[in-house]
Amino acid sequence: MPETMDQTPAILDQEVFDRFPGVLLTHDNIEHFRGLLERKLLINRCQDCGYWIYPHRPLCPECWSTNVVPTEVSGNGSVYMYTILYQGRALESGLEYPHLKAGIELEEQPGLRYLAPVINCDIDAVEEGMPVRITWIELGGTPTAAFEPASA
Repeated sequence: MPETMDQTPAILDQEVFDRFPGVLLTHDNIEHFRGLLERKLLINRCQDCGYWIYPHRPLCPECWSTNVVPTEVSGNGSVYMYTILYQGRALESGLEYPHLKAGIELEEQPGLRYLAPVINCDIDAVEEGMPVRITWIELGGTPTAAFEPASA
């Protein structure tokens, strides 16, 4: 957890709750969302065996350790799968239709995938295996992780 000199979190829990009203925040995932507000992609990682754990859980599925800590990932990966959305309910989100959502396999670990928009490229240019890197967009006034082609 990011902290100031007096050990107070830089972004208080109440601000995280206020900025993500539609999200079920728990002890296991609040640091992930606090990280988004700081434009950091934090994924839980086992400190005993090094396994990355997403979705967030308090127990490592590899070694059963509870020594799990939110850790920043590089933001580099590749498109594992994707879909093109032509309509949606959240028009106020700021994304135009059609837009692309993808499961990004992060380079830290095979099978570690994060769902996010892919931006700054033609929809027709996206393909499975395409290298991408993290970038940040504002949706509804909240920083959101997105990905763009690594060559952008």
